[in-house]
Amino acid sequence: MAPSSDILFLLLLPVAAALTTPGSCSGCGPPSLPMLVGLMAADLVVSLLIVAVVFVCACPRRRPTQEEDKIYMNMPGRG
Repeated sequence: MAPSSDILFLLLLPVAAALTTPGSCSGCGPPSLPMLVGLMAADLVVSLLIVAVVFVCACPRRRPTQEEDKIYMNMPGRG
């Protein structure tokens, strides 16, 4: 399943292509290899950051309860 940003990009791509007049940009052409590598690296870093944030927020935290600190004299197995 594609992320929502990819879907939005694909939906807006024909609109941007229709608004671009031929010959209006100087230096247009195929993107250079270093620029593509940089974009891929930036996308990877942002994706890993999002995954890390979701993982940290979704992991249950083990908090000791107050019950673990109590010692029960008349309850077997509790201390």
